[in-house]
Amino acid sequence: MSRGAEPGAAVSAPGKVLIAGGYLVVNRAYTGLVFGLDARIHVHIQTLPTSEGVSLSEVIVRSPQFRDAEWRYGYRLTEDNGGVEVIQLRGHPASTQLPNPFVETTLAYALSYVSSHTSARIGPASITILADSDYYSEVENIDAKEETPRNRFRDFKVPLHKVHKTGLGSSAALVTAFTAAVLEHYLPATRNALRTATGKTRLHNLAQAAHCTAQGKIGSGFDVAAAVYGSCRYRRFSPSIIEQLGEFGRPGFSGRLKTVVDDDAEAPKIWDTQIDKAAFHIPKGLRLVMCDVDCGSETPGMVQKVFQWRKDHPEEAALLWATLQKGNEDFAAELQKLSVTATAGAAAYHDLRDIILTIRSLIREMSSKAGVPIEPKAQTDLLDACSLVPGVVGGMVPGAGGFDAVALLIEEREDTIQGLRNLVEDYRVNVAEGEGTNIGKVRLLGVKQEMEGVREEPARAYQEWLR
Repeated sequence: MSRGAEPGAAVSAPGKVLIAGGYLVVNRAYTGLVFGLDARIHVHIQTLPTSEGVSLSEVIVRSPQFRDAEWRYGYRLTEDNGGVEVIQLRGHPASTQLPNPFVETTLAYALSYVSSHTSARIGPASITILADSDYYSEVENIDAKEETPRNRFRDFKVPLHKVHKTGLGSSAALVTAFTAAVLEHYLPATRNALRTATGKTRLHNLAQAAHCTAQGKIGSGFDVAAAVYGSCRYRRFSPSIIEQLGEFGRPGFSGRLKTVVDDDAEAPKIWDTQIDKAAFHIPKGLRLVMCDVDCGSETPGMVQKVFQWRKDHPEEAALLWATLQKGNEDFAAELQKLSVTATAGAAAYHDLRDIILTIRSLIREMSSKAGVPIEPKAQTDLLDACSLVPGVVGGMVPGAGGFDAVALLIEEREDTIQGLRNLVEDYRVNVAEGEGTNIGKVRLLGVKQEMEGVREEPARAYQEWLR
């Protein structure tokens, strides 16, 4: 059922920044406010050409912005409805020997879901992954040509594992766009994942399952939700939803995957995720910007330490988290209030600035109590310095914190952007003793908030990157 006569299909999904609700969002009792970002991961898929009479069971995946970034996979339908097994083929001289668990797992889950809906043969395909530049910190030998609509994607000229990520949710955006592209390519148009609310819900469910498996744990899922839906208020799903799938390849896995993803029953529904796109908006006259600090954090280790503190001090942690949740709700309410009023300027943002400072104070308190650098001193100094630039309302270390890119809310004024550029151009950091890391070059990223989630793209726009 693949579409060999067409130029293929293309899908993109946005990055994310969890502006409020870090750590809390892991628990269903709390919510997080997540902004989609206009930095996108793009996935193009087309039928893999073969000689007449030749039948292949192969998918070639390339990421041409990086060196040694080609993966070849064979696939087969397993016995007892266990799904479609995907096996990396390492014999080809152009292909890397290194595994790519996010690509491999997502391909296996997507093809297994496809096989549960059609008896048609799954034909060979060529898949190309492209990423907007802001997902990665600058490297010295990057192709520095000015970006144009034709030259949107940079050639990083290095292997993928040698670039620092900026913490904008590249894995969730990749899994979402990759899943959507595979479904678009192999399933009938009547089951399109992007043109109906039901299709988008199923895409969300399948991407969540694949992402959890690829990362080796059941996360909160806010990053996948942002990749599918864009900016939203998010309450996580119950982990038992993913747990009931069982191990990939076990008898009946494909049927269980179909049941969980489609969630067709009238009631009760399997999925209990709450995604509210109407909960808040960025007011007109404000925008989000990000400052990359070229030094990512080990998020899983930080999360484990915070949750150990919460386990050891339940009453203290519950009180602090309740106060943080109230601050996050106040933040969303203030944004919503400002979005429906005509006022602007520094005086109009006084309350919003105070709410941001309160949230930061609470995060630093949690950081101190848990012994985790959620807002380390180096980031505190950077945020404080940025907040002194005229037009900057305030900023936070988003998500799990640490040394990922910081998020700033600013007035949409050119002099404010230029003021921030001037600040970071010569910015120097003194890392506190014991924090165990150093901030590299600081730069202002080109991203801003994005309300739209996953979307179709014109397939022909990627031709110069295709083989």
